[in-house]
Amino acid sequence: MLAPLRYGAFQYLAAGRLVNMVGNGVAPIALAFAVLDLTGSVRDLGLVVGARSLMTVLFVLFGGVVADRIPRRMVLVGSNALGALTQAAVAALVLTDTATIPLLLALSAANGIVSALAQPASAAATPQTVPPELIQPANAIIRLGINAGMIGGASLGGLLVAAVGPGWGLAVDALTFAVAAVAFVGVRVAAPPTEKTHTGVIADLREGWTEFTARTWVWAVVLGFMILNAALAGGVNVLGPAVADETIGRSAWGVVLAAETAGMVLGGLIALRVRVRRLLLLGVACMFAESFLLLGLALTPTVAVLLVAGVAVGIAVEQFAVAWDTSIAQHIPPDRLARVYSYDMLGSWIAIPLGQIAVGPLAAAIGTRDTLLILAALVVLSVLGMLTSREVRRLQAVNPDRDTDAAQAGSADDEPGDAAPAEPVARA
Repeated sequence: MLAPLRYGAFQYLAAGRLVNMVGNGVAPIALAFAVLDLTGSVRDLGLVVGARSLMTVLFVLFGGVVADRIPRRMVLVGSNALGALTQAAVAALVLTDTATIPLLLALSAANGIVSALAQPASAAATPQTVPPELIQPANAIIRLGINAGMIGGASLGGLLVAAVGPGWGLAVDALTFAVAAVAFVGVRVAAPPTEKTHTGVIADLREGWTEFTARTWVWAVVLGFMILNAALAGGVNVLGPAVADETIGRSAWGVVLAAETAGMVLGGLIALRVRVRRLLLLGVACMFAESFLLLGLALTPTVAVLLVAGVAVGIAVEQFAVAWDTSIAQHIPPDRLARVYSYDMLGSWIAIPLGQIAVGPLAAAIGTRDTLLILAALVVLSVLGMLTSREVRRLQAVNPDRDTDAAQAGSADDEPGDAAPAEPVARA
């Protein structure tokens, strides 16, 4: 299960992503209280956070092109160095009491662009660091690190804000970017093989789109998650706190969200051991569990019910996440992988603001309970829609046992910690 950690490039990649997630856990808490201390306005906080999200969505396709054109290590190091600079600037403004909303908006937008450059490269780098037969456990280890980093980062962020103020929390976030950049220097992998010469950005985007739409299972899942993510963003992130205020209380709602994250960690451990041929089918089917938290909030908003639902949701999310990343890595050509990931990210994220904006007026019109039931139904229908695709149901993962035997026969002299193996062969 831990075989990917024998490879030096993977060790550095996993460490860098773990440190990134610690910073991502600290940053929202520190930034939120920094803005509230500055103006006390939730509207201003929404603008600052929204600017980052908007820039990430707008530039993520360009990030995919960049990550397929130049070595992904260079993209990861450069984007994290820029992230360290932008967050250090935010921290300096807050600590010196010179921050203004326009300055925070500009720096938040810049950080969103940095995120758009980093995320496709980060997702596409994993298959370059391990042999093909270890892609699934490698993705599971990455996910474990991400969830552990988010848990630790959120806890650290709360402590820093309470003890020394939000400015120092933002400074720690800047430091995590710098540390991650140093870690990514060790991700020494070959650039994806490509036969093309020099083409424009539009041509690269068109090529990525062709690859994205050529496989029904890819666009069918992304389309399903466009609906699913919008429903969850509105139901859990917007209506969830409102229901908690009237029933279990704010602190208990925090415990429920922590239980979901704990479920993700448990799900990552389970995903390390799962060996099935139709891995994507299993991952998509697990997403029925995403409706549990919405149903619990609508029908039985008690601590016991919501805790169980949160753990179940966390476990299910990790089964899908590992199945999806493994399927993409095994079936998309390496030189187009980052662009396919960028279209995946764009499609999956684009409807989230719509869900967050629309759910309030809908709940005011028909009631919170009925709105949550409708959102739960949308989750179930989106999963059923994904499962109607014959390709989603029948896509087969690479046989781990068969490939492991073949790999061992061809690499008996490899030593743990050596340079990363050759780029895995694309499987159509």
